Order: sequence, then C-alpha cells, then structure tokens
Amino acid sequence: MTFEDLNLIPALLKAVRDQNYTEPTSIQAKSIPLVLNGDDVLGSAQTGTGKTAAFAIPIIQHIVKDKNQSNGRRKVLSLIVTPTRELAIQIGENIRAYAKYTDIKSTVIFGGVKQGSQTQALNQGVDILIATPGRLLDLMDQGYISLADVKYFVLDEADRMLDMGFINDIKKLLAKLPKQRQSLFFSATMPNKILSLSREILIDPKKVAVDTVSSTADTIQQYIYTTNKDCKNKLLLHILKNPDLNRVLLFSRTKHGADRIVRNLQKKNIKGAAIHGDKAQNQRQKALSQFKAGQIRVLVATDIAARGIDIDKLRYVINFDIPNEPETYVHRIGRCGRAGEEGIAISICEPEENVFVKDIEKLIKRSINVISDNPFPQTDRPMNDAERKEAAREKERKKQEFFANRKKNKHRRR
Repeated sequence: MTFEDLNLIPALLKAVRDQNYTEPTSIQAKSIPLVLNGDDVLGSAQTGTGKTAAFAIPIIQHIVKDKNQSNGRRKVLSLIVTPTRELAIQIGENIRAYAKYTDIKSTVIFGGVKQGSQTQALNQGVDILIATPGRLLDLMDQGYISLADVKYFVLDEADRMLDMGFINDIKKLLAKLPKQRQSLFFSATMPNKILSLSREILIDPKKVAVDTVSSTADTIQQYIYTTNKDCKNKLLLHILKNPDLNRVLLFSRTKHGADRIVRNLQKKNIKGAAIHGDKAQNQRQKALSQFKAGQIRVLVATDIAARGIDIDKLRYVINFDIPNEPETYVHRIGRCGRAGEEGIAISICEPEENVFVKDIEKLIKRSINVISDNPFPQTDRPMNDAERKEAAREKERKKQEFFANRKKNKHRRR
C-alpha cells in the first residue's frame, strides 16, 4: 500500500512526499481510512509508530473540505490534547509539515511559559489546536478559547495522561465539547481505567491495535550489564569509552538522579544535559535542540519528560535505572531503532533491580543479552550497615518524590 491508495487530496500527498514517506505504517494504513470515513477510533499504539500522521493527515483533509464550504473567522475545528509539552510541540511541528500546502493554521499551547504569544496566536484564529490540559483549561477560563465548534477531538497518550493525574481535567474538557463530533482516542496500554474513559469519549468506535506495548522492534539489539549500585557511575563511564556511542539518550528514574548523572559526566568532560519536570520549558527545549544538533553527547531524561522525544536516527538508549514497570522499558528503548533503523539498548542493573529484569523479559518474551566483559560485575555480597541505611533512605526518598510529583501533576494548572 502507498499513500496514493488512501484517497488523500493532492496537497497532502505532496506534503507526505516532502517528508520522505513512502509506505504508510501499520497504524496509518489502518486508521486513516477510518478517520476519513468519519468513524470514532480507539487506537492502541506506542509513540514512534507514526501515530501522529494517522490522525493528523485525515483531520487536515476533513478541515480543508469543511473550510471550502464555509466562510468567516477561523474557529477551533480540531482539538488535540496530549500530556506533555514536548509531545505537544512535536505534534505541532508534524501538523505544520503535513498542512504545508493548505491554508490550515494550527498552534500549540502548554504551561511553563508566558501565555502572551499563545493568546496572540489564538486571537488571530486557528483551525487546529494542540494543547496540554492545564494551560488549555486556564485559557478557556480566561475566555481565549471556545470549544463550541470542535468537530474533531483527539486524546493522545491517554495512559500517561492518567498517570500524570489529568483525569479530572479531561472530564472537564469533555463537558465543554460538542456532543456531535468525531473522536479519536490513542493509548499505548489499555487498562480498565483507560477503557472506561474511552467509553465516555467514543461512540461505536472502530478498534485499531498495532505494535502493542509488549513488543520491541526487531531492529533493536538489547544488552544488559549487571553491577552493584555503587559501581553504576563507573560502569556508565566505561560504556561511554566506546566512541561509537556519540549520541545517547539515557534514562534515570528520578529528577535528582538525572541531575546527579549529568554532574558526574561533566566531571569527566562528557557533555550532557538533563530534561525533567523541574526544568523550565526553555531549558528543556534548549537541551533537546543541542542534543539533536550533536552538541550534547548524553541527554538524561525521566520517563515523563521523554514522552514526545522524536530524534531522527537515534541509535543508542541506556537505562541507568531499570524501570519497575516492564511497559516503561518498552517505551524507553522504542526511542531508538525507529523507521527501520537499527538501535542498541543498554541497561545497567543492580541487585535490587534483578526482579524488574525478569518482569521485562516475561513481557517481551525474550531474554536480554548479558554482557560478560564487565569490569564491575554484580556481586551477591550482603550490604553492610551503612549501605542498608543508605538504601532505606533512598527508598524513602523515591517514595516521597513519587507522591509529591503525583500531587503536583494532579493539581497543577500550568
């Protein structure tokens, strides 16, 4: 199948060719005809599968046809809601590329920055609005945004939306949307809470499931080093001695851990930067831009901040901490090996994390290759009193940080 087989208008086909798209991905091939047909869609797909094009391209086509039949000031005809600033920006960039040869206008709004430029764009009129929930509700309350004319609604990364405490915000938005609309709902996982929310949003939806969260791309080689907790930084430096690892996305479980890793790298003259929820938006964007440009060798990210990161030809991902949710591992390593490119995922495992590795291998239905050439191998020696106290303090700190972040995300408005 080619994009020409999907009954797209010439302007969209030309834009698709500009993006060097040849054949639609599985999610695109299945979703685009359904969206063009006006169906509600319940999609299960990970970030990185071409999901944005799957909903954005047919929505642009719908709006082009709608605008040919109407006149007057631009109104928000499509609303796309997503959990993070990075993902919102990424979707906005893609939509501008796809709508390049049309007169469709779009804008992105998110918190963490001054609202002046965003309200100015809204006052000039937009057809497609991409937003994070907090800033969207804020600007609605101020009277800058009306959802009365929305015909096409997209809720993207719904599982992460719930993880970040946005469920009440989403329900407030649903109450403001017109009853007569086309709705598209995408989530990497489909737990009961997500299915329940989908039933509030969708009417007789068509279900599309591709590249489920339990699968990892065949193009990604997966390796693991086993070591002790106090040797992780030394082992990371050993791994980075390989000059082939010239651009690495590294995952840390916590924000403090991410900053600590960057400081340790900088002591060894390795250029690195961290992105996480405590960083200002301009800091996060600067770090991401420098990483994409090759000015930073290691970008250290937490899971929430990494949603929406789309880096062409990224080859290396390192898990400094093994995630305690196996699905998170799949999301992380999915940052590399995209679009048929090869990727290498390296994990550093301490004894406390061995059980997490077993859960991951059970989910992905394969064993991860253990690297035997390891100068800092994991030992089974019992912890001494000082190490036990430190482990207990770290566990309590992580617990407190988790609940603090959960509370912060649940109540934040910007």
